[in-house]
Amino acid sequence: MENKRKLLLKLFISTFYLSAFTFGGGYVIITLMNKKFVDELHWIDKDEMLDLTAIAQSAPGPIAVNGAIVVGYKLAGLVGALVASLATVLPPFIIISVISAFYSAFRDNFIIASLLEGMQAGVGAVIAAVVWQMASGIVKGKDKFSDVIMVLAFLAACVFQVNVVVIILICGCIGVIRTKWDHRPEGGKKG
Repeated sequence: MENKRKLLLKLFISTFYLSAFTFGGGYVIITLMNKKFVDELHWIDKDEMLDLTAIAQSAPGPIAVNGAIVVGYKLAGLVGALVASLATVLPPFIIISVISAFYSAFRDNFIIASLLEGMQAGVGAVIAAVVWQMASGIVKGKDKFSDVIMVLAFLAACVFQVNVVVIILICGCIGVIRTKWDHRPEGGKKG
């Protein structure tokens, strides 16, 4: 019981800290969660984090909260999911509350505006790093079918402007069909 309390406390502190100092949205926090939970704490392995990221991205809602929920659930069940989601939601709630109280002072402040503009470049770089990390994980898997799906999904989104929801749903269906096909009974396989 004591170990679970320590795990939950460390999970709360880690996700609170990541959420409080993450600017740029969910993909940025996913990268930092990867560094914290995979590289630093070794609670989750790299492939499993990639799977959890895919689940978080596919579920409705903010990816940062979804990512915290799936990581928390993986580590400590339902209580872990609740602790991680609360820790992820609290910092933005507090920060937005303070900003809204002083909105007019922030809105016209040259330094704040310049700071936010400069942060956009850093956020773009971090998002590009997430894309690179996820794509390299798929390519390193040496599964040509997954490589083709990734390229087709990219083309659908970037070239043909297909709605991302449609792409995710189609890729999810392909994954289910492929898994069913790969795990069909021996008698059904043709040899």
